[in-house]
Amino acid sequence: MEKQSKRTSGLRRRWMTSSLLPVITILVLISALVSIGLGSTYYSNARSALEAKAAAGAEYFNTYAMTNYEEYYHSAALYVNSFEDSDRIELQFLNSNGAVDVSTRSMMIGSAPGTQDVYDALSSGVISSYLGRDSATGERIIAASGLLKFQGEVVGIIRLVTSAHNLDSQVLLTVMIILAIMLAVSFVVVISSLLLINNVVAPVSAVSEAAKQISGGSYGFCIPNRYADEMGELVDNINDMSVKIGQNEKLQQEFISSVSHELRTPLTAINGWAETLLADVGESEEEEAQRRGLSIIIKESSRLTKMVEELLDFSKMSDGRFTLDMEPMDLQAEFEDTVYTYHQIFKQEGITLLYTAGDEYDETISADPVRLKQVFCNVLDNAAKHGGSGKRIVTRLNRSRGNYIITVRDFGPGIPEADLPHVKEKFYKGSSKARGSGIGLAVCDEIIRLHDGTFSIDNAKGGGTIVTIKLPVRHVRRENSQKK
Repeated sequence: MEKQSKRTSGLRRRWMTSSLLPVITILVLISALVSIGLGSTYYSNARSALEAKAAAGAEYFNTYAMTNYEEYYHSAALYVNSFEDSDRIELQFLNSNGAVDVSTRSMMIGSAPGTQDVYDALSSGVISSYLGRDSATGERIIAASGLLKFQGEVVGIIRLVTSAHNLDSQVLLTVMIILAIMLAVSFVVVISSLLLINNVVAPVSAVSEAAKQISGGSYGFCIPNRYADEMGELVDNINDMSVKIGQNEKLQQEFISSVSHELRTPLTAINGWAETLLADVGESEEEEAQRRGLSIIIKESSRLTKMVEELLDFSKMSDGRFTLDMEPMDLQAEFEDTVYTYHQIFKQEGITLLYTAGDEYDETISADPVRLKQVFCNVLDNAAKHGGSGKRIVTRLNRSRGNYIITVRDFGPGIPEADLPHVKEKFYKGSSKARGSGIGLAVCDEIIRLHDGTFSIDNAKGGGTIVTIKLPVRHVRRENSQKK
């Protein structure tokens, strides 16, 4: 479920990245452009208004107010006293050196503003404006200056100055309103997108979980179809696939079970008659070929009988009939008996089978002795079949932390790394050329799992393969419903 959650979260993340990020980026860019544009318009309009007033004042003085040079100062004083916008705009008259001669604010008289609009007006003779900080007060201001002339000579400069504080506040308020609108739109887009992606992710997650159950063996499982769009069509297709796989799986299990049962009787008869005939064959050289042929028949019929038993076990595993007959059991005695039996068999094949125990353990556990012996035999058979080239197999039983631990190690070539994660899967044979059904280890794993234990296969350090079986010492007896 954690993996599924990560995948759906990844789908949401990809959706947000690919769909919402561009939208929000566009909204931010639009908001920034609109804010910059409006701010620029506000400041431009303010500068234009001051420039217009400065132009009107300069034209009035240059045309009407000055009839001689001495009259400039008197006219400037009268113009300042009658200036109607003195509450928000400061009117200044500067001499040709850039110093304030007359002002609506007497404290500025004698100072030299030194802003760019003054220099530009003196140098170009046209109305010039300035937006920036006042060098004297540090306050942000907007200023406009116009040149005053009499008979071609520069008499002074008319300069209008206003604080940019109110304009700055207005621009900031406008930007905040735009930002709030952008955030509100982004919130609506995010919420609508989340609702949309949830409507997509929820059914995808449900379908994915159902497909996971089907792939895990729950063939025939169907997903409730509550969708009328393409998702509904997908659910129908998955349900149809699940039903057909379930039907095929049932036919396969029935076929395997039927064939396995049909094969057991003739194989038992073949093996029995071959052993009977072998017992009647003499020891002469003339009968050697007959004796060898009967031995081959017995060996191959035994191998086929084992494969049939494995197929029956597989059939029971597939349809849930694979259960245990639990009873008190001396695990150490059972394992030692199996090792002793195989010691004699392996000796004939030139393989040394060694056994060591950590101690003598007489505590019984609740287990199925027949099934556990099946596991021991299968593991030892595999050790000889795949690792017999090492001519040595080492087994060990000890007890650690409330568990019996059984290890079987061979000294053969080991298992290829690519095959190692799959060796316990049903019918998996990998690169091995050894004959067999490919389900023996899967059956062993299932038996140990039903005993609440673990069954692991790894490559041993120094070469070879090591099988580790871990069984709990105190095992809870299973109910009768789990018995055969």
